[in-house]
Amino acid sequence: MLDIRKLKELIRLMVENELTEIDLKDEKETVSLRREGSQPPVVQVSPAPAAPAPVAAPAAEPAPSAPLAPAAPAPANEPSPADTSNLEQITSPMVGTFYSAAKPESPAFANVGDTVTADTTICIVEAMKIFNEIKAEQSGVIEKVLVSNGDSVEFGQALFLVRPA
Repeated sequence: MLDIRKLKELIRLMVENELTEIDLKDEKETVSLRREGSQPPVVQVSPAPAAPAPVAAPAAEPAPSAPLAPAAPAPANEPSPADTSNLEQITSPMVGTFYSAAKPESPAFANVGDTVTADTTICIVEAMKIFNEIKAEQSGVIEKVLVSNGDSVEFGQALFLVRPA
């Protein structure tokens, strides 16, 4: 069970930083905090699943959206093992929000077919209102962008696939 002091601290940080959502996971449990506007945060604590749960078929009538349900990763973004045999992954060094460009109207830092070097900025990951430029840290050609602009990313999540130079 989550320590109530830790939970209160998470809520305090959420309110102070005007966050609308926090999701934390470890080996033992998952904590999701969400709030709408000025409402107090809604807390959901659940044991971490040992394996991904099967997805149920949608009901005939659309059910009201469940704001506390954890978001499932989109399987369409997962490349098949055959596609990645000779490609290297560039992964997220932190939890945050992925941005492909510095501003919405700016071109993306890296697109499929672009050649990158170790010092090339390929994206930004925003964490706690700090925008962190992410470098490729390897040379090669971008073969696939695995996340979309504005997507939430996890530590270690693959962002790009690169064909090494």
